[in-house]
Amino acid sequence: MNSINAVLTNANIKGLWAIPIWQEHLGLTAYLDAVSAMQKAHAKIAERTSDEMIWMLEHPPVYTGGTSAKDSDLINVGAIPTHLTGRGGQWTYHGPGQRVYWPMLDLSKRDRDVRKYVYHLEAWIIDILARFSIDGQRREGLPGVWVRRADINQPDRMDKIAAIGVRISKWVTMHGVAINLDPDLTAFEGIVPCGVTDGGVTSFADLGHIISMEELDMAAQTSFKSFF
Repeated sequence: MNSINAVLTNANIKGLWAIPIWQEHLGLTAYLDAVSAMQKAHAKIAERTSDEMIWMLEHPPVYTGGTSAKDSDLINVGAIPTHLTGRGGQWTYHGPGQRVYWPMLDLSKRDRDVRKYVYHLEAWIIDILARFSIDGQRREGLPGVWVRRADINQPDRMDKIAAIGVRISKWVTMHGVAINLDPDLTAFEGIVPCGVTDGGVTSFADLGHIISMEELDMAAQTSFKSFF
């Protein structure tokens, strides 16, 4: 938690910068600790006493449920903890090998349009994937980014590679996206991911693309400028 506390200390600096600050939290950050720190950082941004931020996180294994989460979608969680959170969406899994990006952006400086913001998050992820020769796609009515995995038995099969769940308060964004680099995909079997039963879950590694977290972060930062 030292890195998160450092961010909050730095956030006391007065004034606004033109470019959001990217902050990596080294190691595994407990989910509830991260949420608590995010809420404090969000308050400073909403008060305009801090710059916008984008946090780069990795969590210990945890299932998190959004505002639409159903208990019936918890199938076999075992020893993995479950937490309800204020973001939109349903149940998802976070764990080692998954990169979580939490943009805390002031939409009053941009468009006060939640759907457009989510659309831009999807476009950002799709562009990141394209930089590694992965064809990410949208699915109508299902936030997130998917990869077509058609086979003889399932010609229309699509697997999810990135989840999106956001909350917006005072027009400042919270939570964000989770991109599967090389997590334990079997952990998703403990839930109905995002309430979707007609699609699986995949990752960079599952698709045969072995890259480092640092490479993903570099692509994310470079691509971000084109969409926000």
